[in-house]
Amino acid sequence: MTVEVERSDRHVMEVTNGLAAEFSGVLARPVVSKTVLDARRDLEGQIVPEALSEMLHQLARHRLGNLCGARKASVG
Repeated sequence: MTVEVERSDRHVMEVTNGLAAEFSGVLARPVVSKTVLDARRDLEGQIVPEALSEMLHQLARHRLGNLCGARKASVG
């Protein structure tokens, strides 16, 4: 289901692909995809459409970074 939603939105697809590559080997793609989709939902109606791609990338990247930090803290 996530893949279908991801493919339906160009911004989500582009951001997911970029962040999946950036976090490859650290976070699984389904985690990246869900994080991007959640960020997209949270930004809906909050920003101008022209800024969506950049803001989506920034918010999702921030959340993924927090996930990585939380995982390191729980392991270490």
